[in-house]
Amino acid sequence: MPTLVLAFLSRLRFRTLFVLTATIFLVDLLVPDFIPFVDEILLGALTLLFSAWKRPQRPAAE
Repeated sequence: MPTLVLAFLSRLRFRTLFVLTATIFLVDLLVPDFIPFVDEILLGALTLLFSAWKRPQRPAAE
């Protein structure tokens, strides 16, 4: 099950992934173990979130 969810999450844009990850985190924080494997899904979503995080490119100095 977590692999299916992570496959879905990997196709999301950064902003959507961020909002979804924050929501999962808050639900898990308020109601621990409400959904099975939510901790693993959260860690996978955070990994995807950090991998999608891009730094703005600076123009090359001439």
